[in-house]
Amino acid sequence: MDITVQKLHEMRTGNVPHTLLDIREVHEVATCAIDGSLDIPMNTLPDNLDKLSTEEPLVVMCHLGGRSAQVTQWLLQNGYANALNLEGGIAAWAQIIDTDMAQY
Repeated sequence: MDITVQKLHEMRTGNVPHTLLDIREVHEVATCAIDGSLDIPMNTLPDNLDKLSTEEPLVVMCHLGGRSAQVTQWLLQNGYANALNLEGGIAAWAQIIDTDMAQY
């Protein structure tokens, strides 16, 4: 299941409850991030599942959308039916929604 940056922006500006899970590495998050995201690097996710909601949409984000697609599939297979992959990742967010955001 995928979600576009436009739809995520609508959710955020419309105060629709959701969790934005940023699975990028610490150095990537230091370069640019979306306010309010839950930052859990991909390799530490299995140890942090207790921090994830199973009720509201869980939007998984990485740099370009590849890693987050893998994590979304893993979450779906492990009981997180609310998991969504952010198409194009934070790069798409920076190009379409927040054009002032630093890119890498």
